[in-house]
Amino acid sequence: MAQKRRTSHRRKRRRKNQNEPIYIIIAVVLLILVGFFGYHKYQQKQQDNATEQVQEEKNAFIKQVAPEAIKLGQQYGVLPSITIGQAILESDWGNSTLASKYNNYFGIKGTNPDNTVVLETKEYTNGQWVTINGRFRSYTDFRESMKDHALLLVNGTTWNSSQYQQVISSKDYIEAAVSLQTDGYATDPGYTSKIIHVIQKYDLMKYDEGIK
Repeated sequence: MAQKRRTSHRRKRRRKNQNEPIYIIIAVVLLILVGFFGYHKYQQKQQDNATEQVQEEKNAFIKQVAPEAIKLGQQYGVLPSITIGQAILESDWGNSTLASKYNNYFGIKGTNPDNTVVLETKEYTNGQWVTINGRFRSYTDFRESMKDHALLLVNGTTWNSSQYQQVISSKDYIEAAVSLQTDGYATDPGYTSKIIHVIQKYDLMKYDEGIK
């Protein structure tokens, strides 16, 4: 009988040893799953943080230029929503080289070598985008750029002093955005829709109250 008991115990130990690889595999799979979902959660958190940071930067940009846009609107009749919307679009939220290095938020060009820089730019010509070298104004402060933009719309160009009068006389941002396109401010065929989109997305029309 004693021999049979010892054999029975050995069989139990053998079965237990045979099950150990299964437990190890299950543990490894669980660790992999925990790691995967943990990493996925970490990645999602990083993306959320990055999105939040970008939004904060955009809000800071609007907060920076809005007071000046309102002041210029009161002085010259340019709708602040148009000023802010163009600044966002033309400067890529202040991140373009022209904006970040030379404080030019509106792609305003010039001819004087003393206060201009030559940079590559894209223009829509004959149904296609082409890259050219353009000479752009350089400013010591972004407020100078904003004032120059207002004066450009009010006084027009050297070859047409009334070029942007439709923009100035517009009663709302939609009419003004259409006028920017028809008056030739930009060559981009989608300029009007882009301006309207950014104004509506960030509720920039609220800054127009009391201007017109």
